[in-house]
Amino acid sequence: MIAAAQQISLALLAQDAPATEGSSFLWYLLGGAIGAFLLFVLSLILLMYGGIWFQAYMSNARISFPSLIGMSLRQVNARLIVQSKIMAMQAGIANDPSAGITTRRLEAHYLAGGNVMGVIRAIIAAHRADLDLDFDRAAAIDLAGRDVLEAVQTSVNPKVIDCPDPRSGKSTLSAIAKNGVELKVRARVTVRTNLQQLIGGATEETVIARVGEGIITSIGSSSSHLDVMEGPEVISKAVLARGLDAQTAFQIVSIDIADIDVGENIGARLQADQAEADMRVARAKAEVRRANAIAAEQEMKAKVLENRAVLVEAEASVPMAMADAFRKGNLHNAAIDSNGSR
Repeated sequence: MIAAAQQISLALLAQDAPATEGSSFLWYLLGGAIGAFLLFVLSLILLMYGGIWFQAYMSNARISFPSLIGMSLRQVNARLIVQSKIMAMQAGIANDPSAGITTRRLEAHYLAGGNVMGVIRAIIAAHRADLDLDFDRAAAIDLAGRDVLEAVQTSVNPKVIDCPDPRSGKSTLSAIAKNGVELKVRARVTVRTNLQQLIGGATEETVIARVGEGIITSIGSSSSHLDVMEGPEVISKAVLARGLDAQTAFQIVSIDIADIDVGENIGARLQADQAEADMRVARAKAEVRRANAIAAEQEMKAKVLENRAVLVEAEASVPMAMADAFRKGNLHNAAIDSNGSR
């Protein structure tokens, strides 16, 4: 019985042997296809990111293959991020914790629409000039619409702006001293960027307006235009003492009076105009008095004629009264009474 069972088992194994060999071949074929696909994907990844990764690796930028693949999936320019990281690494600021430059932050700034390369260049320039500028502040300045690299350069190398601004169509500022003489002034303002107040600080136009207002006020408080022309540096010092760069994106280094010209004598012209106006007023008042006098004269003449008419009327009534008295006999009796009383 046992021998018969063993024979049946051997027969079944003999029948299943070809099927087992066929399934193993299918598994080998499937494994080979999967391996070929993985090899193709790996080759494609190496072709796309191998050069960038090797460049980052040789520069010690510490950017992995998964990070590069994730950048592509997030629509981030991986080559730009790698170049920025390499630039920061070569400048010695990528590993500085105070700078705060990481791959994730660079990606976030790129996705926010910022200029990643410009921010890195600005941080490098600030680092070289020993200025306090980290990645967060630089990115915020860039996203605020300011050119952060230009701001750092202006902070290192102050720039000169004209007051008034030539773009406004005016070449000089007009101010009048207390003696009434006009002075035409052109100033040059040297400013440097204040990185701490660049976000939300007033722009260059505000600085020009404030400086122009300060110059006009200082000249207007001078007793004579000669004082201003003798010592223009007094005006500059007075304007600087006002703290005109408060709440602005700039720090005023100096204010220099470039040119002073004497204009019109506005005070004398105003006095002449005032005298002319006073004379016209006096003439008008005299004409009013003359007209009133003429009217009064005509009125008096009319009264004289009226009184003369009354007198003529009274004189005309005397003969009539005498005639009436004769008729009534009153005139003769009145004469006798007057003689008797004598």
